[in-house]
Amino acid sequence: MQSIHIANHHFDLRSPHAKWVGVIALVLALGFVIWSPSWRQAVIAVTSIGVLLLVGYWLIRKSQVGYTFTSTHFQQHLFRGGWVVRWNNISKIGICTFEQEGWHHPLPWIGIKLKHYSPYLDSICPRIASEILLSQRALLYLGARQQNQETKFEDMVLDSQQYKESATKSYSGLMAMLANRMKYQRQYYDYDVFISANDLDRSAEDFVGLARRYLAAAEPENKDQ
Repeated sequence: MQSIHIANHHFDLRSPHAKWVGVIALVLALGFVIWSPSWRQAVIAVTSIGVLLLVGYWLIRKSQVGYTFTSTHFQQHLFRGGWVVRWNNISKIGICTFEQEGWHHPLPWIGIKLKHYSPYLDSICPRIASEILLSQRALLYLGARQQNQETKFEDMVLDSQQYKESATKSYSGLMAMLANRMKYQRQYYDYDVFISANDLDRSAEDFVGLARRYLAAAEPENKDQ
């Protein structure tokens, strides 16, 4: 299938909106230069406008989350890095649900169940692993509450015991914490990796439908590898 790239929002410095912001900032800067009573006040005003523009641009870029779909893999792009998984390492993709009194309620999270943890863990830098652990604490707590295991929450959220993927592959430290978190959340939701619905440019249902089409078209896992 054709490779595509999507993001929760797009910001292009060449777009009409960006150009209008630049024009307004330039007019304001010229106004301060012309009408300021002293050159010091003009410099301060122009510098302040420049700083506000840079901070605004940084905040926009920081909040941008992108996704790449190719025939072989799926990738999430974050401000400080990202992660990648091959389609043949994905067991299923769906919308995460919370069970209450026998009813399943959809949560604003998309879940991905992996066949093997190590390719995913090897693709993540510690900074992104730390961000995932912090941002998904509430999801872990909800799962624990669903199973009446709130008393175990503190132990699970900080579980850094060595994680063994196989006889020759193991993880420690921050990556072990992430692997253990994935293990616990699989018990609660039957998924390992989670994507917030707030980080999408479309509904969770449409995103899952797109991902499932790529998953169905992917080549099966090579058992000899």
